Amino acid sequence: MNAPTLLDRNYPLQLREIVWFGRTQVGACLFGLLLLSGMLLTKNWTSGAGLSRSDFLFLYALGLQIALIAFRLEHKKEVAVILVFHVLATAMEWFKTSPAIGSWNYPDEGVIFRVYQVPLFAGFLYSAVGSYIARAWRLLDFRFENYPPVGVTVVLAILAYANFFTHHFTVDIRWMLIGFSLVLFCRTSIVFRTGTTYRKMPLLIGLIAVAFAIWIAENAGTYARAWVYPSQENGWKPVSLQKFWAWYLLMMLSFVLVSLTHFRLTKKNDDTTPRQQPHS
Repeated sequence: MNAPTLLDRNYPLQLREIVWFGRTQVGACLFGLLLLSGMLLTKNWTSGAGLSRSDFLFLYALGLQIALIAFRLEHKKEVAVILVFHVLATAMEWFKTSPAIGSWNYPDEGVIFRVYQVPLFAGFLYSAVGSYIARAWRLLDFRFENYPPVGVTVVLAILAYANFFTHHFTVDIRWMLIGFSLVLFCRTSIVFRTGTTYRKMPLLIGLIAVAFAIWIAENAGTYARAWVYPSQENGWKPVSLQKFWAWYLLMMLSFVLVSLTHFRLTKKNDDTTPRQQPHS
């Protein structure tokens, strides 16, 4: 596709595109924005409210998810991917917050809606990422140039997820995985809609930008004390930039999961290449 780049100098057109793109981005991350707002607004929640903060946040997040489905803001296949990511993330939460690991903790573990030490709203923190990617993919009509073999991206996602567990007991390969992802996607461009125009940019720029936005949101979430890291027990401080790369790998997992609903493998001229499925 001969899409213009973001550097074209048709300023009136670009202004309209920026407005459209910004509005669409807000719509794509609506679930995450509302969930983060709920955490910030309940920062000073007290036990005298009759319901623990974590239990309220679970009911609030569940209500948001139901509303998105009811108003058809999320499609069935998107919900399926988000559910898978929710389950994978909750399993990781159980491991990471266990007494033996203690990577972070929840000041309010919840009373009703929790499994062991993990409040059930925690899974929605991750599924919000999947929700954003799935909705942005559809609303911005993502297409790709020089996309790597889908099977290789799946291997990357599996290794990234496994390393969140295994690095506590054996060699940490996160930097190898990050380097592998940079090499894998270095030639890939993402083509996306900005109103009536399609533009493109390197996919890695988009992935890193999303990971950075998630890191900013994590700073807001820990400021609201929805969860805290050991370094924040005695007072809030910015989340380490090392967590940015952790979110990059988790976001890569979500991206690959969403991609599996959009790509199918077809054979053409004896080559197996990823093709975009028609939109429903």
